[in-house]
Amino acid sequence: MTSAAQAVPLSLPGSLIRRLDHMAEAFLRPSDGPGFDFSQPPGEPALVPASSVSWRIYKNPVTLFIGGVTAVILELAEPGVRSGVWEHSSFRAAPVRRLQRTGLAAMITVYGARSRAQAMIAGVGRMHARVRGETPDGRAYRADDPELLTWVQATASFGFAEAYHRYVRPMSRAELDRLYDESIPVARLYGAVDAPRSEEERETLFDAMRPRLEPSPIVFEFLALMRGAAVLPAPLRPLQGLLLRAAVEATPGWLRERLGLGPKFGLRPWQAALVRRICATADRVPLHSSAPVQSCLRLGLPADYLFRQPPAQGENPVRRTASDP
Repeated sequence: MTSAAQAVPLSLPGSLIRRLDHMAEAFLRPSDGPGFDFSQPPGEPALVPASSVSWRIYKNPVTLFIGGVTAVILELAEPGVRSGVWEHSSFRAAPVRRLQRTGLAAMITVYGARSRAQAMIAGVGRMHARVRGETPDGRAYRADDPELLTWVQATASFGFAEAYHRYVRPMSRAELDRLYDESIPVARLYGAVDAPRSEEERETLFDAMRPRLEPSPIVFEFLALMRGAAVLPAPLRPLQGLLLRAAVEATPGWLRERLGLGPKFGLRPWQAALVRRICATADRVPLHSSAPVQSCLRLGLPADYLFRQPPAQGENPVRRTASDP
């Protein structure tokens, strides 16, 4: 997947590591709801195996932020999803808390112990079953519609993969196919029964959805909310606008044009280079309190397992021994 040199964990000053680790810990314990302990129960596997492409892609908090925003842009272009999100969620009133809960749910889906992840997904399903209404032009929608769930699942996988592909390192077609295939069991639990199993199926779905995707002022309202919200801690706040631009840049060009997201919303060449450096650095820093590290420890794997040279495709992770750090 990558060279050994790229996979060596990066050492940063202790004070910076402590601050970043505190941020990771705070993310797992929202102020308006229960936290989640990824270290428990010991030995219980996740819905997605530790040897997966998903575990290595989702470990990067910066590309997750970028890819998550890209996914929302794609979702808001579909009228039914847009109405459901904007009319039945707290995005407008509390964008930071909503983003935190959504990000935590993604982490639980990939890294959380299987029994706890299944319980969380079942709760999301019950919530979706209560959400229904009409779009402004009178079309009925419901949040548990398998077609809409498939679109949301596909846009999330695309957003995270595209952000990693653009800003950390290019992913091969085989890696992308494996990433989509790994998501199928989770997608079915969410009700996305036709989620794409490969990059080719993802492209086919996006082509089929083109006629339904449309511009809306809500897309610009969402981006304005994200620019103004205190998503990142104060020392990193100047980077927030840059990462939003990176998310727009990762949106397919034909859709950016349709939505009116012209060049002024994207990245200049020097900004793209800076984003790549930030994302590449984040990909090499294991934070003890983060979901990926705590989940590795739950499975008896070294804390830096995901930050080492990855195993060959199909190889099982090496279990931790007493001599491991």
